[in-house]
Amino acid sequence: MWRLNRTSSCGDTLIEVLFAITVFSLVVVGSISIMNQGVNASQRALEITLVRNEIDAQAETLRFLNSSYLSAYKTGQILADYAVDSPAYQWAYMSSRLSDVIISDFGVVDSTCSSFPQKAFIMNTKLAQYIESPTFKPSETFAQVKYDSSNDSITSSNGLWIEAVKTTNNPLSPTYYIDFHIRACWNTPGQTKPATTGTIVRLYEPKY
Repeated sequence: MWRLNRTSSCGDTLIEVLFAITVFSLVVVGSISIMNQGVNASQRALEITLVRNEIDAQAETLRFLNSSYLSAYKTGQILADYAVDSPAYQWAYMSSRLSDVIISDFGVVDSTCSSFPQKAFIMNTKLAQYIESPTFKPSETFAQVKYDSSNDSITSSNGLWIEAVKTTNNPLSPTYYIDFHIRACWNTPGQTKPATTGTIVRLYEPKY
């Protein structure tokens, strides 16, 4: 009887304990990995939404300036005929600075979101202004335009830019059209390559 009680009270062996710890560790590591993937996916989705809002704001500003120009347009008018502080002037000035150019390969030379095309520009969506040579910087979090809260001027454009091509090669057409390539590039968690997105806005203006 004494021997039976002694046998039944024996504990787990060292191998069994190590095996249990190994299984537990695998479960914990796998769970943490899945949680990290979920957090990264959620953050990427949020960043894409925020970047799309920035791109939409750029597109809406371009459409507003174009509509203002068309409303104020008269045959034979030149840039000096528009009030300098008017949206129509902003469009006319921007249009005069555009030409037939070759669009860059999404504007990224070194695939790190740190290089920007020479012809790139940005729109100040708060003041509805064309900014020809803003300060371009790589994105710190997501692609966005940063403003000075005191006067709504642009301090930098981080990973967001516009390239435009003014097409005038149809002599029979009474209008020009301009393709605005709005582009964004930023580093996102859990990815070895930068995230990129963009859109193209085509707007028209009369030739004469």
